[in-house]
Amino acid sequence: MARRKKNNRKKRPIAVTVIAAAIVALFLIRLYQVFEPLIRQQVFQNVVAGPLFDGWRLTDLGRALLSSVTYFVLSATGIAVLIGFLRLRRWSWVLLMSWTGISLAITLVNYFYAQRLLGAQPLLGAQPLLGAQRLLGSQPNYAVMASNVIIAFALNMTEVQRIFGIRRDESVPSL
Repeated sequence: MARRKKNNRKKRPIAVTVIAAAIVALFLIRLYQVFEPLIRQQVFQNVVAGPLFDGWRLTDLGRALLSSVTYFVLSATGIAVLIGFLRLRRWSWVLLMSWTGISLAITLVNYFYAQRLLGAQPLLGAQPLLGAQRLLGSQPNYAVMASNVIIAFALNMTEVQRIFGIRRDESVPSL
């Protein structure tokens, strides 16, 4: 009978798989956000049929293209982080924790203040806060918020921190 080779690789905790699934969900959400503004502006039907700038300001088409490019960069970065995360690289844990914290802060600000800013009555005939609407959006993105909460909790689990080398307890043997 042949002997099995001893596997010295680190065993991946289930929380790492959960985090990877949440990253994939975020990737799919961001991928949708790449194409949605372009479809809304009918870029695929009319190509780019208008100016991107009006003086120093972006037109609606310019904002749609900028938004799509931004979400494409976020999607590509998410794939790179996912690969590093599945290979159990320390830098991916640090980057994902930072990214999750920033993203969670943005979505919470959006959740608590966007509706208040957008629903505020204009003072003395002033226009509503259109800049806030462009910056924050009109609705909080609950799917992104839920994914970020799952990722934040899973990243802070002791076994996940140990496997990525973030936490080193001397009294507990390493995995």
